[in-house]
Amino acid sequence: MTLIRCGWVNTDPLYLAYHDEEWGVPLHDEHKLFEFLILEGMQAGLSWFSILKKRENFRAAFDHFDPEKVARYDEQKIAALMQDEGIIRNALKLRAAVKNAQAFLKVQDEVGSFDAFIWQFVGGEPKINAWKTLKEIPPETTESQTMSKDLKKRGFSFVGPVMCYGFMQATGMVNDHTIDCFRYVKLYGR
Repeated sequence: MTLIRCGWVNTDPLYLAYHDEEWGVPLHDEHKLFEFLILEGMQAGLSWFSILKKRENFRAAFDHFDPEKVARYDEQKIAALMQDEGIIRNALKLRAAVKNAQAFLKVQDEVGSFDAFIWQFVGGEPKINAWKTLKEIPPETTESQTMSKDLKKRGFSFVGPVMCYGFMQATGMVNDHTIDCFRYVKLYGR
C-alpha cells in the first residue's frame, strides 16, 4: 500500500524522511528551534528542499547551531562562511543568523526559554488545521504576523510573517498536513 503524503513532498528520500519524521511534529528543544529559525531565514527566496539538501553543511558551518557560538561570529567568520560552497552564501542572511543568535540568547535570558516564548503565539498548544488541499493553506496567518512583529521588535532579522508561518509549520506549532496525509492521522489521531 502506498502512503498518501502532502502534495508538496517530492520523492527524494531526504525530503520523504523530513516530511515523514520531522515536519509538523511539535518541537520544544531549544537547540532545534534555533536551527529551524536560522534555516527558515536562509530559505528566504529559495525552496525548502534546497535548504534541506544543505542542512548537514549548515550544521558543520554553524557549529551545529550552537546559539552561543553563532552569536560571537565576527566579520572574519562571515568572510569564511562566504567561501563555503556547501551553504547559502548570502552576506545579509549570514549576518542575520548572527544577529538572530544574539536575539535568541537575549530572549532566553529575559523569558527563561525560547521555547516558552515562541509557543505563546499559539497558546502553548499546536493549532490543528484540517486542510483538504494545499491551495487552502495560507502563506501567513494572524499568529505568524504577530510573531513576526514581536521578533523584529526584539532584534531578529529575516523573520517576516511568511517565514514565521513556515517556522510554525516545521516545528509543529500548527498542523498543516492535509487531512488525507498519513502523518495527519499519525500526529493527531483524526
